[in-house]
Amino acid sequence: MYVDTRGSRGFGLGDVPTNGDNSSGLRKVFADRTVTLAELPSGKAGTVTTLKHMRDFVHAAIRNPSQRIRNKALEIFSVRGVPPRAWYKEICALARFVRDEIRYVKDPVGVELVQTPEATLEIGQGDCDDKSTLLAALLMATGHPAKFIAVGMGGGPLSHVLVQAKCGAGWLPLETIIQKEPGWFPPGVTSKFVLDLGKPESIWS
Repeated sequence: MYVDTRGSRGFGLGDVPTNGDNSSGLRKVFADRTVTLAELPSGKAGTVTTLKHMRDFVHAAIRNPSQRIRNKALEIFSVRGVPPRAWYKEICALARFVRDEIRYVKDPVGVELVQTPEATLEIGQGDCDDKSTLLAALLMATGHPAKFIAVGMGGGPLSHVLVQAKCGAGWLPLETIIQKEPGWFPPGVTSKFVLDLGKPESIWS
């Protein structure tokens, strides 16, 4: 997993803004895991950097020779009785698994922590960026293009991230931390940043 110390608000509905003091880092996260500490730029630049780390983790997971993420997705399809070539049902099955089976937990105070999809799957817990990274990896490992979309609400800074999956001719929003069905999108969004995991360009709006 990757750990970023940052002096600005991280992702996650209900997160507490940090005070800008990066002097106290995270000494240990799980005894058997190595973490990397790095300082992120503040504001939008920090958000973009975090999203790019998430994107890199997704691509590493789907290229991993173990294919653990793809195998988990296939297991989910089998357990949930998803019929072959039912693309919408595949997307919904993966989204509901991450929403319901991965516990939402906030980051350490003053630290933006981004886990690999494999770590989140093993631990069974993570915040919205961890859950979104896992969901995007599950989707892309089974042929579903995905995007990250960071949103700010009520005129505030970017404070939450969710996934969009290509479904037919459109893109289906997928919320991972509250009980909303696929297709729901947060109300009151006043700013957003979209990172298409299959393309180098990104979109501010």
